[in-house]
Amino acid sequence: MNHTPSAAAPERTQRHHSPEASARFSKRSAAAVLVCWLLVVFDGYDLIVYGTVQSSLITNTGWGLTKATAGTVGSMAFLGMMIGAIFAGRMSDSWGRRRTIIACAALFSLFTILCAFSPNAFVFGGLRLLAGIGLGGLVPSANALVAELVPAKWRSTIATLMMSGVPIGGSIAALAGIPLIPVFGWPVMFLVAAVALLVVVPLGMRFLPETLPETLPPAEKAKQTVGFKSLLRSPYLGMSLLFAISTLVTLFAWYGLGTWLPNLMQLAGYNLGSALTFALALNLGAVVGSVATAWAGTRFGPIPTAIAAAAVAAVALAVLVAGPPVGLVYVMLVLAGVGTHGTQCLIIAAVASHYPAHLRGTALGWALGVGRIGAVAAPQVGGLLLAAGLGVNSNFLAFAGAAAVAAILLGAIGTKIKTAKIQSKSTTSLGASNV
Repeated sequence: MNHTPSAAAPERTQRHHSPEASARFSKRSAAAVLVCWLLVVFDGYDLIVYGTVQSSLITNTGWGLTKATAGTVGSMAFLGMMIGAIFAGRMSDSWGRRRTIIACAALFSLFTILCAFSPNAFVFGGLRLLAGIGLGGLVPSANALVAELVPAKWRSTIATLMMSGVPIGGSIAALAGIPLIPVFGWPVMFLVAAVALLVVVPLGMRFLPETLPETLPPAEKAKQTVGFKSLLRSPYLGMSLLFAISTLVTLFAWYGLGTWLPNLMQLAGYNLGSALTFALALNLGAVVGSVATAWAGTRFGPIPTAIAAAAVAAVALAVLVAGPPVGLVYVMLVLAGVGTHGTQCLIIAAVASHYPAHLRGTALGWALGVGRIGAVAAPQVGGLLLAAGLGVNSNFLAFAGAAAVAAILLGAIGTKIKTAKIQSKSTTSLGASNV
């Protein structure tokens, strides 16, 4: 069954005029989308920032970190993201998108700044966990709001383009790390979050509209139950599980690369500056992927495009195992960025389009929350593979395998959607013939 909300039915959970009934959206709505995009940029910055400072934390802090324990510390932010995504997505459906977004943005900004003053690995990991809760809650809440601010026909495209903020933020982290870390040390990379706290959060308070579920009529509110109980039962259960697991394996590949790539390239014999340029290539590829998959997703559909993107990522990462020339390494990393991040953008777009408005935030939070298990596992798996002496290629093989599994799961989602459409058409035809 296709659960896309009817374009003719306006959102009644919003105070502002719903663009789902219009072919275009207002300047104020555009400003709100831009603010959400800026906040997503910081999500991407946080993805790469730990990778840029990981070597410094191991060698320059005296905290006694090893590759394995550094992977565990790296996982703390992703564990927080998992918690934040699950609960904030649900909260945004019941408490309102604007309140949830601003609260999450303030939370991650404050605790990221405090990371710069950490006295030891334990405190640093705890602060990363708390910052991760805010970061994890931000993305599903922002995507749910954006889905309500744009016309239905542009929802997939805008959702995909908005997620370009993730690799752009990652690119900023990689570019900033090259000159700043050698001069000012690793703490300066976390002080950048002050921009979000002092600039972007006030912009959110100014431009983000509120959506309040209590504006629903009581009878309609009773029919539109919000929460995971509704999400994890017929007719949504099968699709919810497939979306969640495909997100898990995709984020395993994307966050694994984001966390370990600079360190992997250093272990392969490159200096820190060169290693960070490889991370930059990955993120620039993801920026290109956001634009390319936005177009392709609109043209061919988000699920078929996501299958192709995941396959591209799997092949590109497998090629890296062969130890190609440095020029080809850059090309493969660009393609890996296109594929891994592009796949995740398209999954988000598909989720936003296949659930009704009253479950949209919960569905996005569920998929991204369960998906963060992959993000939590990836840094630890990468570190354990290296600690076991399996070498750099073991990481690339693990991430390539995850991308291949994502392609298979997305194929199952596509089949399920086609089957549901056929059944829906058959039911409609049968009903018409009985009239």
